[in-house]
Amino acid sequence: MAHFMVLLLDDKRLDALKGTGLEDKISDLFGGALKALNVEVPEEAEKGIMEAFTAARIDSRGAITDVPIAFNRVLFEEIVKHKSIGKEVFDSVLARANEIKEAAAKESTYLPPPDIDLSDVEELQKKPYQGA
Repeated sequence: MAHFMVLLLDDKRLDALKGTGLEDKISDLFGGALKALNVEVPEEAEKGIMEAFTAARIDSRGAITDVPIAFNRVLFEEIVKHKSIGKEVFDSVLARANEIKEAAAKESTYLPPPDIDLSDVEELQKKPYQGA
């Protein structure tokens, strides 16, 4: 059975995918509130992921999960670089396994906050009562 990985996409990542030909592979989650890219993982790459990242597992949907955040970041970088979700992407990601493991080690002590534009929320906080 082929397994896959799910990459959640924010506006910045959606913009990075424009022009790559991968736009039609983007799916909606939660009624369109989230966008995701489902990436099929070749069997050889799956074995490499499971060996290199011992916390990784395959969930009931057949998705490979519990990889380090750094893994997902590098996977996305390689997808944009190659403009593909093919085997060459996973070859490049696995070639960077040591780099990913170093970044993952830092994740256990500190996770940087996501880079999210909160200006609209901050504006709403100025007038918390919007009612009549």
